[in-house]
Amino acid sequence: MRITYNAPFVLSFSLACAAIRLIGTSFTETFFAVGTRMDFGNPLDYFRLFSHGMGHADWAHYFGNFAYILLLGPILEEKYGSAKLAFMCFITALLTGIINVMFLSTGLMGASGIVFMMIVLSSVTNAQKGVIPLTFIFVLIMYVGKELLDAFTTSTNISHFAHIFGGVAGSFFGFFKTNNEVQAK
Repeated sequence: MRITYNAPFVLSFSLACAAIRLIGTSFTETFFAVGTRMDFGNPLDYFRLFSHGMGHADWAHYFGNFAYILLLGPILEEKYGSAKLAFMCFITALLTGIINVMFLSTGLMGASGIVFMMIVLSSVTNAQKGVIPLTFIFVLIMYVGKELLDAFTTSTNISHFAHIFGGVAGSFFGFFKTNNEVQAK
């Protein structure tokens, strides 16, 4: 038996985020966290709109996100291909960053929006055209529904919005952009 680099995007993303976490909190907060305002003259602010998905506040935050990414990501990468999954993650992070800057009063850091995109996308991966799987409905209730409730009932440093938007992005990618498409490897 031999070890293979079976999911190039997921593994590379996981290792890159671990390296960013290893460098330290100051570096992470400077380059991999989106704030509440956008300075249109600062190129770094444009980078932060999507790079926030790679920064994590601490190792517990990192492990919490990548336990899911390393579980779901290889399955999704096999189904959709590395490039398409990378694109879905990039778009999820970018739009989450933009909406955070436009509407929210807290900063944003971490891959939890990407995690929720993968959770919801995995629930529709084998859906047939014109069919809504019951598993998709249960996943929405259990994951996204819980985040909606928590957004209005708890006060934490968790961005429930990023989780909700990640779930919406996973729904969109699953039903409107990638349904029944398999990219050749």
